[in-house]
Amino acid sequence: MRPMPTLWLRPLLLAALLLPQLALAIPEGPDYPSPEWTAREAENFARMGAGVSEPVSNPALGVRWTEQSLLNFQSYLQRSIDDPSWSLSGAVNLPVAPLCATWSLPCTGDPFIYPGIDAVYDEIDVAPVVFYDRECARLSGRVWSPKQGTNLPGIVIINGSVQAPETLYWWAAKLLVQAGYQVMTFDPRGQGRSDNTAPSGEPGTNLNPSVFWEGLVDAIDFFHSSSVQPYPHNLSCAGTYPTEVTAFNPLGERLDHTRLGIAGHSMGAGAVTIVQSYGAEGAEPWPGLIDASNPVDAVVAWDALGDPAHPLNANALGALPVDESGGAVDGSLLVGTPLEDFVLSTPGINALLGGLVATPVPAIVPRVPSLGFTSEYGFAIGPYTAPPDPDRFTGRAVAAWRAVNVPVAEIVIAGSTHLDFSLLPTFPATSWCPEVVDNTCVGGWGRPMIEHYTLAWFDRWLKRGGETGFADADARLLADADWQERYSFYYRSARVFPDRGGQAHVCDDIRAGCSDLGAGLGADFRESSGGAAGLTTLLGLSALAALRRRRAPAGIF
Repeated sequence: MRPMPTLWLRPLLLAALLLPQLALAIPEGPDYPSPEWTAREAENFARMGAGVSEPVSNPALGVRWTEQSLLNFQSYLQRSIDDPSWSLSGAVNLPVAPLCATWSLPCTGDPFIYPGIDAVYDEIDVAPVVFYDRECARLSGRVWSPKQGTNLPGIVIINGSVQAPETLYWWAAKLLVQAGYQVMTFDPRGQGRSDNTAPSGEPGTNLNPSVFWEGLVDAIDFFHSSSVQPYPHNLSCAGTYPTEVTAFNPLGERLDHTRLGIAGHSMGAGAVTIVQSYGAEGAEPWPGLIDASNPVDAVVAWDALGDPAHPLNANALGALPVDESGGAVDGSLLVGTPLEDFVLSTPGINALLGGLVATPVPAIVPRVPSLGFTSEYGFAIGPYTAPPDPDRFTGRAVAAWRAVNVPVAEIVIAGSTHLDFSLLPTFPATSWCPEVVDNTCVGGWGRPMIEHYTLAWFDRWLKRGGETGFADADARLLADADWQERYSFYYRSARVFPDRGGQAHVCDDIRAGCSDLGAGLGADFRESSGGAAGLTTLLGLSALAALRRRRAPAGIF
């Protein structure tokens, strides 16, 4: 029999076995500059062409999209006929103001997630709602709920800016409602089928970015309203328009008010970062009118999770992913980003971007478990000409959450753009509908990965024993091998969170491969680390484990 290695050598042998995995660590080959590096970048950059071409290459998608686009335009016209105040009011609502008011053309979103087409509507109830925001603009939305079940955890979804309507995020509503959540989608002021402005003339969308975080708080108030506690802004704004508003959440009797997640894209990602902060030490108090304290328990931010220095990631604003230029505008969404100097030095551009430099932003304080996604190419569609800083994203939000021991993860998907999270036919994004089966888009590149981790993250923090998704949430969050090739090879993806058993999973480079090192470190802590920086950590932990094991009784390990 081969003799067993000396006890203190075993951790070091484990480290040696992991060295081949660490060879994949970011930055990984090929070397730069080289023809191989350029060829790999060309292949990666080309992934975004799928979103442009699929309505043509997949005729089933193109035909269905055209049909639903026309139906959406007709429903918009019918609403104006039924209630002329939507078109004749001082809110300046027109077919192109907000730009996606008709929900037609690319604003249709995934054209298969509509009543009469998608079989999911046989299993769920979807209640259209209209409610006032705090400045008496009418907001249009929907509450989605399984037909069966009570005490359901809830999710509120907030759109991105630049006129994105709620239809672009129905993919997430469907995903979550099928998994046992009650979900609310809505159009913030200035977008989709909500009022373009408040009666006072106060604008929405990019001209007034605060409508995203303030509107999200208003939406949470509506989501948690009931017949006993009606939505308060409907009462204070009563009579502003002849439109019949919804007094309270019509499906709220099925909702568990003690479990709430929020998800947002782009400016909405900035909004969820801000809203989760309310009530934390150093942040503003919870401004809602229904709940006594901040009810948010978990966050998913689609491009991207902010941090105290960067409330809204510059990538989401369309900056090429390069190093920051610093900044001097305290409280600005653009502080520390490459766009700041451009905005400050270019006449008129500040108004065009919606006054982002001038808009004060509430303090960001990590408070609840948060998952961030960041795209590689953002809005500014251009290839990389040199390797970017691999820690540009994990060095921000992950570092901020980790510093105060709040669970966090950051995922960067190879080849992705800012529009991978809002399904716009013919716009640059990775594949999201390469095939249609039973009136459902299947397959793709970015979309399946986004769906997988979005659902797993909410299941980890919001589901309870016996509910669908509770038992395997940790396993799904740790299923690195299933998605390894889709992780960015430019930017590190990372995670820091405890599983349900209380064991911590700390990984600095998920693509490189993470191996648990819990044995010998105690049942309450499991360290997993990958990547270039992970090697030092790995060897250090191995040495520590060796010292501890030398003092341990025989038979341990």
